Amino acid sequence: MKTIKLLVLALILPVLMSVSVHKFYVSVTEVEYVKDQESIQIISRIFIDDLENTLRKRFEKRLTFSPKNEAEEVGMYLQRYLKDKITITINGKPVEFKFIGKEYDNDILFCYLEVTGIKDIKSFTISNALLFDSFTDQQNIVKLHINNEKKSFILMQENNKAVLKF
Repeated sequence: MKTIKLLVLALILPVLMSVSVHKFYVSVTEVEYVKDQESIQIISRIFIDDLENTLRKRFEKRLTFSPKNEAEEVGMYLQRYLKDKITITINGKPVEFKFIGKEYDNDILFCYLEVTGIKDIKSFTISNALLFDSFTDQQNIVKLHINNEKKSFILMQENNKAVLKF
């Protein structure tokens, strides 16, 4: 039953994310382990207006995400926020991710992150608390593809961690 709900959500989410005005507070984070590159590659998709409002409150700055004429400080505050809200533990040890960059697609911001030097994964934990500080009904969908295993999680304020053990 849970798989059916996740499948329905996966099919409906692109439609929901393409609508400018939305009532749902959702982000989607995809995590893939590329063994031959010893790399964890992460893509987070976040509604721009929700992220802007959250960062404005948090940092008390007038930050605007825009593909044209964007202030340099926007990237700096985005990186600080992502590092504060997304944490990763591999084989019981916390790891740091590198912010690779961002890309705009209508009203969604794609954030690219990477963890390098990962030779083997026996356990993987990700905590994703994006936008929980602004929206109590925020849901963060996390899709993991690690060691040929695919698993999806819906993270909420009261349960913001996904764990896989091999």
